[in-house]
Amino acid sequence: MLQTTGSPGTAKRSRAGNGTRGATLHSPQDRLAEAAGLAEAIGLEVRAKLIVPVARPQPATLFGSGKVEELKQLVAEHEAGLVVIDHAVSPIQQRNLERAWNAKVLDRTGLILEIFGRRARTREGRLQVELAHLTYQKSRLVRSWTHLERQRGGYGFLGGPGETQIETDRRLIQERIDAIRKELDVVVRTRELHRSGRRRVPYPLVAIVGYTNAGKSTLFNKLTGAGVVAMDQVFATLDPTMRELRLPSGRRVILSDTVGFISDLPTSLVAAFRATLEEVIEADLILHVRDISHPETQAQRADVERVLRELGIEVDRPDGLILEVWNKIDLLPPESLEELQHAAERAQQKPLLVSAVEETGLDALLEAIDAQLGRADEVLTIAVPATAGNLLAWLHENAQVLARETAETGQTICQVRIARAKKGRLFSRLRQNGLAVAS
Repeated sequence: MLQTTGSPGTAKRSRAGNGTRGATLHSPQDRLAEAAGLAEAIGLEVRAKLIVPVARPQPATLFGSGKVEELKQLVAEHEAGLVVIDHAVSPIQQRNLERAWNAKVLDRTGLILEIFGRRARTREGRLQVELAHLTYQKSRLVRSWTHLERQRGGYGFLGGPGETQIETDRRLIQERIDAIRKELDVVVRTRELHRSGRRRVPYPLVAIVGYTNAGKSTLFNKLTGAGVVAMDQVFATLDPTMRELRLPSGRRVILSDTVGFISDLPTSLVAAFRATLEEVIEADLILHVRDISHPETQAQRADVERVLRELGIEVDRPDGLILEVWNKIDLLPPESLEELQHAAERAQQKPLLVSAVEETGLDALLEAIDAQLGRADEVLTIAVPATAGNLLAWLHENAQVLARETAETGQTICQVRIARAKKGRLFSRLRQNGLAVAS
């Protein structure tokens, strides 16, 4: 397990040149720990991990010749069959390092792809992962083996040299890529039909986003009673999950659990998030769950917001589209928690402090979600006769009953807060009962 570092300028140029998003805010130690967690997430035994300074990346091997030889001895000492480099590695660099170390080499993109391949469960998830895999493999077809230089015969007696094996492999991969894209078009159209059906039911969509392992799935389970996999592991959840959630006002919403983000996720892999990310784009409210106990929480926040911006979402909107949820406060010492509470009170858009594991602060979170979604709600007073018990039951089911008293006439006077989307349905029921809104 290798984590590369260099001078700030060198690191920035190197990462940008290899298709990632520029210099990271994370410390090398945190990146190394994260990379080890990624490896362990697919059952790899990490026998050694170290940070390797790289002042000037070498085009052929990334590392200098002396460092390549030093690492060769380390690989042999631990009898390692796989070396993971937490950096973008070109096909030529991968081939040369595999030859030098007599071990398979995997870069950050390849490692994340392996995790995706094991975690995807839905048909679209598997297709997206296969597409990302094939796109990645197509760029890796270099002449590592002699069989790739063999030629197949051309057409006719005077045909040309024919097609080399490497060209055949590329053609076959491209044909499979084209086939997957056609399948995905069908899946996308089907999902849009499902989304259109959800739009006809006026339930707001609340999407949970956050850095991987921030506790999103645990929070989702506690709020909805769902059984989504929640583990102390990166990318424990890959495919999106949706459940209905009832808020204190009686409002029903759809809560969506999404895949966790990660630093320096290559742009080519964002497609594998598409099923989840489209739900985020469509969301009426986004809950950004942060592991506030993590030493790199600010860097993780920046990574999440970077991805949201790439999706066209304004992260600094004053209308409160994004509600920050500071999770895992149970892991903080009392003095740190007190400082955090003061910081939350001073924040312009006040975050919610919760512990999903201990179910602390969840009631306040539900009320905050309710308040945010209910900014356009209306407060109405309705006189319900004793004979209209079904209307009274409907009000308790679909609105928040703020006050209720029985008048001398036997009518029940209800003051209710109701969503604008349900106002028309309420008036329809009133007309059916020959009633009107009192005020």
